[in-house]
Amino acid sequence: VASEHFWPKKKLERLSLHHADVVVVGSTKPDDVPVSWIKPGTTVISCSRDLLSVNKQQQNNKPKEGLRENDEIICLVRINMVKNMERWIQSQQYRKWDLHCLKLQPLSPVPSDIEISRAQSPKAVDVLAKEIGLLTDEIEIYGQTKAKVRLSLLERLKDQPDGKYVLVAGITPTPLGEGKSTVTIGLVQALTAHLNINSFACLRQPSQGPTFGVKGGAAGGGYAQVIPMEEFNLHLTGDIHAITAANNLLAAAIDARILHENTQSDKALYNRLVPVVNGVRGFSAIQLARLRRLGINKTDPGTLTEEEMSKFVRLDIDPSTITWQRVVDTNDRFLRKITVGQANTEKGFVRQAQFDIAVASEIMAILALTTSLQDMKERLGKMVVANDKNGEPVTAEDLGVTGALAVLMKDAIKPTLMQTLEGTPVFVHAGPFANIAHGNSSVLADKIALKLVGERGFVVTEAGFGADIGMEKFFNIKCRASGLVPSVVVLVATVRALKMHGGGPNVTAGAPLKKEYTEENLQLVANGCCNLQKQIQITQLFGVPVVVALNVFQTDSPAEVDLVCKIAKQSGASDAVPCNHWSAGGRGAVKLAQAVEKAANQKNSFKYLYSLELPIVEKIRIIAQKVYGAQDIELSPAAQSQVERYTRQGFGNLPICMAKTHLSLSHQPEQKGVPTGFILPISDVRASIGAGFIYPLVGTMSTMPGLPTRPCFYDIDLDPITEQVTGLF
Repeated sequence: VASEHFWPKKKLERLSLHHADVVVVGSTKPDDVPVSWIKPGTTVISCSRDLLSVNKQQQNNKPKEGLRENDEIICLVRINMVKNMERWIQSQQYRKWDLHCLKLQPLSPVPSDIEISRAQSPKAVDVLAKEIGLLTDEIEIYGQTKAKVRLSLLERLKDQPDGKYVLVAGITPTPLGEGKSTVTIGLVQALTAHLNINSFACLRQPSQGPTFGVKGGAAGGGYAQVIPMEEFNLHLTGDIHAITAANNLLAAAIDARILHENTQSDKALYNRLVPVVNGVRGFSAIQLARLRRLGINKTDPGTLTEEEMSKFVRLDIDPSTITWQRVVDTNDRFLRKITVGQANTEKGFVRQAQFDIAVASEIMAILALTTSLQDMKERLGKMVVANDKNGEPVTAEDLGVTGALAVLMKDAIKPTLMQTLEGTPVFVHAGPFANIAHGNSSVLADKIALKLVGERGFVVTEAGFGADIGMEKFFNIKCRASGLVPSVVVLVATVRALKMHGGGPNVTAGAPLKKEYTEENLQLVANGCCNLQKQIQITQLFGVPVVVALNVFQTDSPAEVDLVCKIAKQSGASDAVPCNHWSAGGRGAVKLAQAVEKAANQKNSFKYLYSLELPIVEKIRIIAQKVYGAQDIELSPAAQSQVERYTRQGFGNLPICMAKTHLSLSHQPEQKGVPTGFILPISDVRASIGAGFIYPLVGTMSTMPGLPTRPCFYDIDLDPITEQVTGLF
């Protein structure tokens, strides 16, 4: 409230009015408050004395009763002011979005994804932002169709109740595809565009590796996708590039530090690490933090003893223990093992190393799990990159690089706003691999979306691969990090994928499908439903209602569809719904949306699978037996040694992130259906301390995919005249 009585003009000039949502002006000269002081969209209520009083001449001629009339006028204006403020406050709470949905005119046969995307004209992203309640200063626009959303929104809406939280998971994947992203988009299109319910989709950003390798684009499909799809699949707002830069800066810092420690005395190192600048020597903030961790409570560089100097300058990294690898967002198999340090300038410091794909970086996992900029900085600092020669962990904070990493990631932490084919909002943020990391989009995108939809709205997010991998990690890792409680799980299946789990023949890329997949075969479907039943049972372990979404293809017979839905309901699903959103858009998923809305209102007894206090090995065993169906686990000597080391270092109370093939419930990709009686081999155990989980490696896991003989890039091209991209999907 800016009042002349309380705020003399000079103080008023210093008042930060640009932060206010409502300004009440009580000055006799309201024009003295420049418009430039007030942010756009602010509600201004003027209560100047000139407006609250009658003409002074009339006042002098009126009897005292007239003053009472004037008092009544003042009271009425004040009451009106209060009502205006109440209306403004209510407008900031839950409301139906004033959303202009885009019309769809589905064609038959369904064109390619990129043709469908290009045929639709998306709304300008600033228009979409305004429709869903974002303020002008809460978005940073990247071109016409995408924008970053600032985290300040969470503070503005902190008292707003969250909406319903829906997870889309799937059966064990097959080469035939199940369509989780397509279901996610189709469901939110149905909820928002057809049922008039505020809803948000939250998706991972696709990696350039799969886009140019085997999988191709990942924006959904058919008439249920994010647009423009080429923007979605190529660079987006540069988050993966930021992760690559940050990751490789840390990798360079590790090798450089080892080199300098190997070639310099303690005194020389100290003089270079704490140089004299303009005649003054001083510690940086991150160096003072390291001194405190070492128990050296000094701030004057000239007062350290020789022993303290040595402790400070020497990290004594054991090169054989380095776990931090360089990354690139390309499927480059020849970088799976490399040798670094071969130049003469590196003084003979040669070691074997490797590249991982960028989305397998721990920094990507941190981006997906962080809850604030401060939390991200702390997580980045905690990342363990190696052990020293005494077996103690060496962190990014020890290397002095935490602040620089945070600077490189300062924009990547903001979710990117896009839209579906029907003009409903989508957040695209983070993209950790599901078979290596936890495989879920960001906590921040979910949290912001849950506030924007309001308590009667829905946020639909997607887990990677099958429910045994992506969903299990969503519950045990992501929900622990976010504190959010899921409302319902949507489990995606297809008739033809179930046929493969039922014993159908192998599928060869590029070859026509065999008749088992294109003709009615109820026996194969019935046999394959064991995998669907198992994934429903896994969901029930967490106490969350589950709805089965059956993606329907033209080759599916009505009897096959009915059989899957019947078995799903008998196995404990709240409902099972055939879906046609791929060919019809949101209208084809209306029944699914209604089933999800109903299930989200059922009793929810969500619980984690295990206690964090259990020993590492016991937590691994619980996942292997209860989720995968293994008889037991078997740790290699190296894995056992690492478990003992992490327990001794104080990391034993972290959740588990299993690195396992996504193609089977077991460790053997060829084992379809529901394998039983197997022993799950744990070849190694590693730790992502910044991200906050221990990850056991089941069998052999590659963190760098390779290109096939004929990659997708053969079909990707750019028209030099129109600048249109072709061949993405």
